Amino acid sequence: MDCPRCRQAMEVHMLDGHLGRDVEVDLCEPCQSLWFDGKENLQLTPGSILELFRAIGEHVRKPELRDGELVKCPRCKAGLRRTKDMQRNTRFEYFRCPNDHGRLTAFFDFLKEKDFIRPLTPQQIADLRKNIKIVNCSNCGGPVDLAKGSACAHCGSPLSMLDMDQAERLVAQLRVADRGSKTVDPALPLALARARAETESAFKGLPGHDPWAREGWSMGLVGAGLTELMRLLKRDS
Repeated sequence: MDCPRCRQAMEVHMLDGHLGRDVEVDLCEPCQSLWFDGKENLQLTPGSILELFRAIGEHVRKPELRDGELVKCPRCKAGLRRTKDMQRNTRFEYFRCPNDHGRLTAFFDFLKEKDFIRPLTPQQIADLRKNIKIVNCSNCGGPVDLAKGSACAHCGSPLSMLDMDQAERLVAQLRVADRGSKTVDPALPLALARARAETESAFKGLPGHDPWAREGWSMGLVGAGLTELMRLLKRDS
């Protein structure tokens, strides 16, 4: 299937769904988006959520500015509607087909929906300002001038990062809920813990510490955290 947003070919991922169903998720690396038919995002097993989390980490790159209002449903060609929603205390958005054929969601918003992302604390923003002046927005890729604020001037998203503490808790919960599934990587909790330590070091600017990878900041803080996590997973494999 071609991506509704950028028209590039999407990569198909077959994942386990509840009640033994297969769930087909289409992933677009160029525009960092996912397409779910119908309500497939709600049918993923806990192990499949972790598998998709890994797939996002392996494909993450600097997001590009885009106009989601122009995208059309790949099934019926109707214009997709911007929809705002909330999971616990986290706001996220996606573009849905008015005829219920599916939804298009950015990597950033999928991670927000699954509680893998949180806004930076005031102390983290202060520590960040000591080390860098500009960081790219994890949502749209636009530059955020830390001297002028801590939110993206283009899309309004506050600076956010991969929440390593929450990710560790979610991984533990998902592993218990999906016990017996082969999709859950037993090394992931350890890699998350190590990535959390790397994240803390990056914000504090410890001597001799290269904040994530050299290209990490260009992908935004969420992308930098995911890149570090995937690097650790590959190193430990």
